[in-house]
Amino acid sequence: MALILGIGIDDLPVTGTTMTSHETMEAEWLHQFGVAPRADHCKGSYIKMIWIRNVKDRLHLNDRVSMEKCVKCHILLFGSILFADKSGSAVYWKFMPLLCDFTRIHESSYGSASLAHLYSVLCRTSRFACKECDGLLILLHIWAWICIPVLAPIPGAPQFSTC
Repeated sequence: MALILGIGIDDLPVTGTTMTSHETMEAEWLHQFGVAPRADHCKGSYIKMIWIRNVKDRLHLNDRVSMEKCVKCHILLFGSILFADKSGSAVYWKFMPLLCDFTRIHESSYGSASLAHLYSVLCRTSRFACKECDGLLILLHIWAWICIPVLAPIPGAPQFSTC
């Protein structure tokens, strides 16, 4: 993770309680952003990224609190890459409590948490009935290209379309 993507793994572990109810998540959003997503802005345990972008776009960056909210939105949107869902259009809300203390956000090891999430996904994906996979698959691709060069694309080779 650190060598391939440059994301640190030596900071504090990413731990905490997982929000499981829509009401808890809604209260957390109200506390941190002053606005909460409606049920149609969520899907299961995920918040649609378009709603987070809309929250970010409506912010007026004229004071420190608004700037912190904007940074938190960016972190959540970046989290959709590190902790991707299968659709690529939503962010898992379990990371919201980690954004409460703005001064400590940088102290957490999101790289190791993302790696742990990827391992968990790969374990779940190895089951016979599993048909889809999510997580930071780009890390797995790049690692395979580095460690198993025969899998890497050949530079300068013509790319063929499947259409």
